[in-house]
Amino acid sequence: MATTFDLADVKRRMQGAINSFKHDLGSLRTGRASPNLLDPIQVDAYGSMLPISQVATVSVPEPRLLSVQVWDRGMVAAVEKAIRESDLGLNPQTEGQIIRLRIPEMNEQRRKEMVKVSHKYAEEARIAVRHVRRDGLDLLKKLEKDSAISEDDAKRDGDQVQKATDQFVAEIEQLLVAKEKEIMQV
Repeated sequence: MATTFDLADVKRRMQGAINSFKHDLGSLRTGRASPNLLDPIQVDAYGSMLPISQVATVSVPEPRLLSVQVWDRGMVAAVEKAIRESDLGLNPQTEGQIIRLRIPEMNEQRRKEMVKVSHKYAEEARIAVRHVRRDGLDLLKKLEKDSAISEDDAKRDGDQVQKATDQFVAEIEQLLVAKEKEIMQV
C-alpha cells in the first residue's frame, strides 16, 4: 500500500490539539460558573470511577452558581464527596438530589495561578501542533526520498504544513489571551 501525504489530515490532527486546549481552558475556574468546571471530577459510582457528567446533570442557574442534579438518589453522597475532595475549592450544599455550588470570588494570587495553568495548557497545545507538523514533514521527506513525490511538491506541501502550523499556533495564542483576560477580570 502506497503512503500518501494528506494536508487535510494534518489540519484535522492540529484541530484536535486546539479542541483539547479549548476543553482544558473550559475546565479552569474564572470566578464565573461554567458546567465544564466539574469535568475533571471523577465519582466513585457502582464500583468504578465515572466522570460527574455520567451520574448527574450540571447546569448554571445563576452566573455564580452551579446546580448538580444527581440522577440516582444513592449517588448524592458520592458526588458530594468527589466535589469536596477535588482541588477546586468548592463547598457543596445538598438539597435532596440537587447539589448547589456557589462559586466564590477569586483573589489576585489565585487568578495569577490560573493564568499560569492556562499558559501551561497553551504550551502543551503548541507542542501537540508542532508534533503534527513534524510528522507531516517527516512523511514528506520519506515520500521524496522514495521518489513518490518530486522535490518541488515536497517543498510546496512542506510550506503548506508550516502555514497551517502558524495558523493553529496563532489561534492558540488568541484563545489564551481571551482566557487570561477572562480570568483577570474582577
